[in-house]
Amino acid sequence: MKYTVITGASSGIGYETALAFAARGKNLILVARRLDKLEELKSTIQEIDPNVNVIVCTSDLSVTDQAYTLYNNLKEYQIETWINNAGLGEASFVVEQNLDKVETMLRVNIESLTILSTLYVRDYADVEGTQLINVSSALGYAIAVGSVAYSASKYYVSAFTEGLAKELELKGAKLKAKVLAPAITETEFVKKSIDAEEFDYKANMPKYHTAKQMAGFMVDLYDSNEVVGIVDQNYDFNLRGEIYPIISEF
Repeated sequence: MKYTVITGASSGIGYETALAFAARGKNLILVARRLDKLEELKSTIQEIDPNVNVIVCTSDLSVTDQAYTLYNNLKEYQIETWINNAGLGEASFVVEQNLDKVETMLRVNIESLTILSTLYVRDYADVEGTQLINVSSALGYAIAVGSVAYSASKYYVSAFTEGLAKELELKGAKLKAKVLAPAITETEFVKKSIDAEEFDYKANMPKYHTAKQMAGFMVDLYDSNEVVGIVDQNYDFNLRGEIYPIISEF
């Protein structure tokens, strides 16, 4: 039995991606910190299709040791797709930012993502039909003043994943690495980034996508042979090859 792993599955893009993959009959391993939210999602999926097998795992990826523990706990399962969707934001000028919050963000966005990507690729590089999809951001390709540390963390995700995709291609690997780069999406993300109780997208954002729309773009990327799925400045979704210049030493 094959599974799709989705981190950050308790809400937003991860939640909707779980529903989208379940609609295709994909068995799921759902990862997040909040067990109650994961159990709710599992119940929702099994009401829609009781034949979909859903496993829930709690993990706090701001603690990098837990990334290793998570992966090792899933060794017994055959994983055809791994989606690193978990991510945190930080919206403030560098001189004003909360360094504890920034450290936590960097551990989730960079360290745990790198650990999980590396462990998965080591085990599955030569397995037909496997994919690694890392969720970056449109701000992984453009610097946002007021969110510089966040942008920089997503530059890392984009560059790491694009470079990994090229390495896998050069080695003739069967696994495909891809990067999804959303723009503003209606999720809990913004209010957590600015430490707000609520955030009204319709009142504050001229353009944005819903989490369900982004999950649809995730599926489009999954189905494609391209490396990058990115939302542009007009909020159109584009599938394309690597964006960063690649220097090959092979």
